[in-house]
Amino acid sequence: MSSEKNRPAEPSPTPVCDQMRATGNWNPAWDAFAELDPLWAEKFMGMGVHPVVSGVLEPKVLEFLAIAVDASCTHMYAPGTRRHIRKALELGATKEEITAVLQAVSVLGIHTSSLGAPILLEELAAMQRERAADDRVAA
Repeated sequence: MSSEKNRPAEPSPTPVCDQMRATGNWNPAWDAFAELDPLWAEKFMGMGVHPVVSGVLEPKVLEFLAIAVDASCTHMYAPGTRRHIRKALELGATKEEITAVLQAVSVLGIHTSSLGAPILLEELAAMQRERAADDRVAA
């Protein structure tokens, strides 16, 4: 027998990423940066899963947070939103709780209106002033 066959397999340098892939928690969009720098990806994912594996928060609460992140206007990741809603339901979440999470995260988009509405009012007022000035000159 060859000594190589008796040698134990070397541990993977990316066990967190490997586990995420195996459990279906890997987003294929992460493949490129995992290929470019697998050790950085491993550290990044390890940081992200720490709250999950630490046990500090209840699993249902973690699913609520994941739903909020995946459904947010800055992320909008439907497969993750679906996966975390399904898991939250399995953990006993009610449709009202999940709806409340979605409603809470929806306010992230309100900043578009809070920024744009005052600018719109300012520009409308400026345009009205310009037209009034033009009307006075024309008269």
